[in-house]
Amino acid sequence: MKIRKKEYGSANMVGRNIERLRKERGIKQKDFIAKIQTMGCDMNPTSYSKLEGQLRSATDREIFVIAKILGVAMEALFESE
Repeated sequence: MKIRKKEYGSANMVGRNIERLRKERGIKQKDFIAKIQTMGCDMNPTSYSKLEGQLRSATDREIFVIAKILGVAMEALFESE
């Protein structure tokens, strides 16, 4: 598993949890992005990486789709570890 090169930002509250949950499920970032796109949410790898790194805001649609893919309630993405 790759180690994060940069510190987390503060642009969103969900990025760190999304990254953790995705890795716990053994889903590679590129495969996760493909699932997001399949569910009708247009996202490129750079944009997704910035979302996980908390360097950009997450839209409501992105949070909804990501929670659905991870099989968790949207609220779980906002919880502290």
